[in-house]
Amino acid sequence: MKQLAAAAMLLALNSAHGATRTVDCGRLLDLKSGTWRERVSIVIDNGSITSVGPMTPGAGHIDLSDKYCLPGLIDMHVHLTSETAPAIDAYRDRLTADPADLAYRSVKYAERTLMAGFTTVRDLGAQDGLNVSLKRAIASGAVPGPRMFTAGKSIATTGGHADPTNNLSHFLNEKIGTPGPEQGVIDSPEQGRQAVRARYKEGADLIKITATGGVLSQAANGQNSQYTEDELRAIVSTAKDYGFRVAAHAHGAEGMKRALRAGVDSIEHGTLMDDETIALFKKTGHWYVPTISAGRYVADKAKDANYYSALVRPKAAAIGPQLQATFARAHKAGVKIAFGTDAGVFPHGDNAKEFGYMVEAGMRPIDAIRAATVHAAALLDQPQRLGAVAPGFAADIVAVDGDPLRDVSVLGQVKFVMKDGVVYKQP
Repeated sequence: MKQLAAAAMLLALNSAHGATRTVDCGRLLDLKSGTWRERVSIVIDNGSITSVGPMTPGAGHIDLSDKYCLPGLIDMHVHLTSETAPAIDAYRDRLTADPADLAYRSVKYAERTLMAGFTTVRDLGAQDGLNVSLKRAIASGAVPGPRMFTAGKSIATTGGHADPTNNLSHFLNEKIGTPGPEQGVIDSPEQGRQAVRARYKEGADLIKITATGGVLSQAANGQNSQYTEDELRAIVSTAKDYGFRVAAHAHGAEGMKRALRAGVDSIEHGTLMDDETIALFKKTGHWYVPTISAGRYVADKAKDANYYSALVRPKAAAIGPQLQATFARAHKAGVKIAFGTDAGVFPHGDNAKEFGYMVEAGMRPIDAIRAATVHAAALLDQPQRLGAVAPGFAADIVAVDGDPLRDVSVLGQVKFVMKDGVVYKQP
C-alpha cells in the first residue's frame, strides 16, 4: 500500500510537468559563499529554473520547507551497464550473457543511481554501445535514470586495460578475431584516429582511453604505460576535431605524464602520481577524478581469496589502498578535482560514500560538494546548465534532512530527487 501511495503522489507531483511549478526549500545551498539561504522558492518552467527568491508558499507548491536543498549531484566516473560480482559469476557472464541481458540489468543500476541523488553521470566505457543506448532510453523517458554523458567503448592498445579479448583461450580468440579500432583497440596513431571516429559514429559524447594498465582487467600489470605519446596525441587531436573531451584512466605516473602532455582533459584514478605529475596537473590545468570509493572497495575485496581472479587480486591489494592518500596529496597541492567514484566497480547507489572519503582525506564538505556540482559541470562543458540552482539551469534538485556542511554523510540519505523538473523521489 505504501508503494502505491508513493506512486500516486509522484504521479500527482509530475502531472503538471511542462507547466510552471514551485519548490519551497527550507534551506538552499549557495555554492559560491558556502552558506545556506533560508526559506527559498524555486520556480520551474518546462524543466528549467526561471527564478530563485524568497519563499512564497502557495497551493500546489512542493513543500521541502524542513529540508536542506542542493543542486542535483554529478558523478564523473560510472559504468552503469555492469556491476561488481565474484569472479566465477563475472566469468560466466563473459561467456554466456548477451548484450540484451546486460542492457536489462543496467536499468536498475540507472534508477538506483538517480534515487541516490545523482542526476547526471559520465559513463566511461561499455561494450556493444550499451551505455549509448541506455543514455537514449533515459533521455526519451523510457526508463528512469540520470542524465548521461557517455564514452561509448573505451579505447585501449592490444592487451591493454580495455581490450575485450584479454586472457581468453586461444580457441575463443580465434573465434572472436583480433579487435581493431571499431572495437576500441589500437596500435598506431592512425588507428587511434580511426577509433575516435568510430566512437563518433557510435554516438559517444566524449573519449575514454586506458593510458595504463588497470586493476580489474585480466592482465598482469596494473600500472604500466600502454600508449606511445604519438598515439596519445593522435587520439587527443582527433577528439578535439570532433568536440570531444578526453578522459584517461591511469594508475602509473609515467602514463599520466604522457597523457597530460598529450592534452587529455582528465585523469581518472591517478593512484601513483608523483610530484612531477602534480606539477603537470598544475601547469596544464587539467582535472583529476579520484574514485576513492573504487579503491576502498577493491582493497577490501582483495582480502577474499574467492572474489577476484588470481591476476586481479594482487593488483587490487597493491593499488586500491593508495587512492585516498593520493587524493589527499593532490588536494593539498591545489590540483583541480571533479567528483567521480567508478560506480560499477562497487555497487551502484553507494556513490555518496565518496564524499565521506574526500572529507576524511582533508577536503572541506563544501569543496567536496562543489567537486560534484560546479566543478563537474565545468569538466562536462555544462557550466551554464548543470551544477547549480539558478535561473536558466536544468531543474535538478535534491534534498536531505540534515546539514551536509556539518555531517557530509547525510548525502547518503537523499529524501527528494528532481531531474529536469520531474520528481522521482519525494519524502
